[in-house]
Amino acid sequence: MPTKPFFLGADWNPEQWPEQVRAEDLALMREARVTAATVGVFSWSRLEPSPGVYEFGWLDRVLDGLHDNGIGAVLATPTASPPPWFTLAHPDALAMRRDGVRLVHGSRDTYCVNAPAYRAASLRIVSALAERYARHPAVRLWHVHNEYGTWCFCDHCGRAFRSWLRERHGTLDALNDAWTADFWSQRHTDWAQVLPPRATQYLGNPTQELDYRRFLSDSMLSAYTEQRDAIKAVAPDGQVTTNFVLGGWVPVDHARWSREVDLVAIDHYPSTLDGTPAESAFAADTARGWSAAAGHGGPWLLMEHAPAHVTEHGVQRRKPPGMLARIALGHIARGSQGAMYFQWRASAGGAEQWHSAIVPHTGPTARTYHELRALGETLAASEGRAPSCRSAYKKAPFPTGEAGLPAAGAAGAGGGEVAVWFDEVCGWAVGASHLPAPVDYQGIVEGWHRALWRRGYPVDVVPPTATLAGYRVLVVPAAYLLTDESARRLDEYTREGGHLVVTYLSGIVDEHLRVRVGGYPGALRDMLGIRVEEFDPLPPGAVVTLDTGDLVTGWTEHLTAPGAAVLARYPDGRPAVTRREHGAGRAYYVSCDLDEAATARLLDGICAAAGAAPILPGLPDGVEAVRTQDGVWLFNHTDEPHEIAGRLIARGDVTRLPLA
Repeated sequence: MPTKPFFLGADWNPEQWPEQVRAEDLALMREARVTAATVGVFSWSRLEPSPGVYEFGWLDRVLDGLHDNGIGAVLATPTASPPPWFTLAHPDALAMRRDGVRLVHGSRDTYCVNAPAYRAASLRIVSALAERYARHPAVRLWHVHNEYGTWCFCDHCGRAFRSWLRERHGTLDALNDAWTADFWSQRHTDWAQVLPPRATQYLGNPTQELDYRRFLSDSMLSAYTEQRDAIKAVAPDGQVTTNFVLGGWVPVDHARWSREVDLVAIDHYPSTLDGTPAESAFAADTARGWSAAAGHGGPWLLMEHAPAHVTEHGVQRRKPPGMLARIALGHIARGSQGAMYFQWRASAGGAEQWHSAIVPHTGPTARTYHELRALGETLAASEGRAPSCRSAYKKAPFPTGEAGLPAAGAAGAGGGEVAVWFDEVCGWAVGASHLPAPVDYQGIVEGWHRALWRRGYPVDVVPPTATLAGYRVLVVPAAYLLTDESARRLDEYTREGGHLVVTYLSGIVDEHLRVRVGGYPGALRDMLGIRVEEFDPLPPGAVVTLDTGDLVTGWTEHLTAPGAAVLARYPDGRPAVTRREHGAGRAYYVSCDLDEAATARLLDGICAAAGAAPILPGLPDGVEAVRTQDGVWLFNHTDEPHEIAGRLIARGDVTRLPLA
């Protein structure tokens, strides 16, 4: 089978198995029409058993075996897990917690990204790998590291942090001003006094914490680009990426990182079984938005997801039959250049021995393997013409690669006429412990995306750097941190005819977390024609009914609307939802946490006024439509059959309606 540009496969750990199992795996992959396998992610101790001594023979055989079977390799650098000999020799390179406790070797990610010894050792092993395999015909993609996101608060980080702060702020006076250091007598008079935000007696400085996240993101990005450049030095045409792990705990600004990879790649593990379709759509739309904003045109890659289970509140819940293919095709329809899983064969031992796999402990008779094989056959039967999301505004023909597969960079930049603004740095700021109430930023953003997704609107999730022209509706949820430039762009977007929806807790602080005084939302107050006087978050379980009959939980505000029309009011007559004509467009403000039904009704009205329509109006709940280059793909996530546009869709099925 010839190597294709499309990625279907999984992480493979052949070093954990004897030769006969490796041979069986290759045969199974070939049978399932697998096109790629990720290898070497956690192999440092095998590749370099002692300092400067390399053993590549086993990896030679693995890569040769993949190539002989027509399977491409995603070759990883193993730097996420240094070997025991390294940490024994360099204990200062182990990560330190906030409380000053130095972690010990025994898990993965046992490193400090700012430790010079770690960076030097990483560069040596990566350079050795690149020199040996730069021209190996199996290698289709280089996978640097694994899931960057390790925190550390050691002295190496302290020194690097001070250097980073000097570059960002210039002087101590500027730093003290940015950090509001006169509060609680935190003014620094010498750079040596500036430390990482380690454990302290009470609340720490929120701007120090935010700058530290920015610093860690830049530190890890430097480590990534160091490895990338070492690979490019000997493989200038090689494609290099790293797998983004998603979550509020990750101190990585993925929108910024996306400019430094050749292909945006994400790992996605949904948090609930029932919510998997909506969570998957959000992750895919986000990855596509990062790719488009970074200049890659929209294509991205689902590098990891679990084939058989969703871990929900610590419990592995079994995916029902058919979900493996349905979720994979949903990602592909939204621009992914394939579907990769973790992992191929379940480990017999180790910390992740119960992680789901294509080939579980019971062997290839298991349904997960048969479902992957069926997916491979489906893609092959369509000559590789997997669906790929296109933009409503960019309808030029799409180039294709071998076997009709979407070529890299061929997917459209977006999904349609509606966009949702998502800023990970804002999420870091909203996660601070000193706000008036706990705020789940990503949950709020996902809630607005989910409401649009359920109503069938094609949606892009865009970072603040994205081009906004062309979107009829832009939703900006809880944009607590908003720079002057972002506020200017939102104003321009609306003046030029866009319909802007801004929610509560937006435009409150600048990039240094300093409140824009004079009434909230300071950065957007004049454009919206409102003035928020007070926040009034609700206690758990409390419900407020607006004069429209819509229900509100979680968050309310006291505001006046001197320059806006009032669309809904609180029981005491205060404005709750407003609208203002602004230039050629409209700016809406939602001061409360509407329930999902109310959110959907509001969005339907706004989208109708803006001329944005669902792909197929009136779809049953649980049936998803995605417009692609070759038609409309329908995903039935329910247990019942549905008739859509004269086509009967079986429960759990996927079907395509051709373009009219």
